[in-house]
Amino acid sequence: MPSLTDFPRDFHFGAATSAYQIEGAVHADGRGPSMWDEFAHHSGRIADKSTGDVACDHYHRMPQDVALIKTLGHNAYRFSIAWPRVLPQGTGLVNAQGLDFYERLVDALLEKGIAPYATLYHWDLPLPLHARGGWLNRDTCHAFAEFADAVARRLGDRVHSYATLNEPRCSATVGYLEGRHAPGMEDRSKSLLAAHHLLLAHGMAVPVLRSHTQTAKVGIVLDVKPYYAADPSVQTQQAVQHADGVFNRWFLDPLFLGRYPADIWQAHGEHAPDIAASDMQIIAQPIDSLGLNYYTRGHVRFDASLPYPHAREVEVPGALYTTMGWEIFPEGLHHMLLRLQQQYPVKDLFIAENGAALNDQVLDGQINDSVRVHYLHSHLMAVARAKREGVPLSAYFAWSLMDNFEWGKGYTQRFGLCHVDYATQVRTPKASAWWYQGFIASQQISQ
Repeated sequence: MPSLTDFPRDFHFGAATSAYQIEGAVHADGRGPSMWDEFAHHSGRIADKSTGDVACDHYHRMPQDVALIKTLGHNAYRFSIAWPRVLPQGTGLVNAQGLDFYERLVDALLEKGIAPYATLYHWDLPLPLHARGGWLNRDTCHAFAEFADAVARRLGDRVHSYATLNEPRCSATVGYLEGRHAPGMEDRSKSLLAAHHLLLAHGMAVPVLRSHTQTAKVGIVLDVKPYYAADPSVQTQQAVQHADGVFNRWFLDPLFLGRYPADIWQAHGEHAPDIAASDMQIIAQPIDSLGLNYYTRGHVRFDASLPYPHAREVEVPGALYTTMGWEIFPEGLHHMLLRLQQQYPVKDLFIAENGAALNDQVLDGQINDSVRVHYLHSHLMAVARAKREGVPLSAYFAWSLMDNFEWGKGYTQRFGLCHVDYATQVRTPKASAWWYQGFIASQQISQ
């Protein structure tokens, strides 16, 4: 176990969720439809043809779920706020019942000594905004700032940390380039424009959030992925550099350096977005904290048959993989943490998501997910090592609190610390949940 110098008393340990993945109740109390409701029902691209209509029914079971979080020993909880619950039309009239739910959630967490980490956008864009162009329409950036205002005006400093966006890279790339997520488009130029507008929306929302808070941290959550060469060829080295630029630097550089990476901008050529003169200054608003979602690395070789950046991911012989096909590689997390500290002016970092999807089996009412225990332990050790080496880390969130709707994978992937029987909605903590509980307790005892 790490020593107390690795994880001080004010370090936060918890788990993360997102609204569309767990809440269900898609027609309850004035919630409007999101583009994910539309995509799940009509795209034909969900692996098991499921939707988030019910999911984990968290909307109706929130008090019991908060009690579960407390039982598991967590002192923080990361969740997202459904834009369609708060502003069903995307802008305009605020749905008080929607905000009431999140106020009850925050108050319930605080009552049990659990720090609330709120994410404003975890991909569930209100359908009326999507109908007007979604993230391809610059007006959506202003609508997002309006949403941020409504939330922070109500919740204020009762929230410990606000993240504007979750994984803008995934929103733009998987949704607008690969077509596997809502809105299901496959267009490079549109993907880059969506990415720019997402970053711009973040920049517009930061001062709005600050206007209603005094103590809450304000930031953003990015998914990061280090890339490694599968062979020593010059072409593969270039593919690694460009894959890293597309995945990581395209989002980090604007936020912290106020510019897009020149090599990637040049490579995108005519696909690069048109930007206004003031956009980069808005995007590079100073932030208090950066959340990182880390799952795996990219182990790649050059492949000219693939679209830019011509990087084909290849398996590592003997490596352990999750059911998502992601290599378990905790060294990559340590690598990224040190790199971020060295290359960008980050004040505070936290692990916003980290977890493994596995083929969990329920035997005699128990789930012995020993591989997930190994995953959590090895990644927590990577966090401890980075913190010991001076990286300003303040929290770690496992993904996810419970099994849930995993976007294009539907309910076929189980990431949860707690197993969910979707027929009965019974939550059963897995061995990993109890291991994590013990780990957190050991940190508290050691101090």
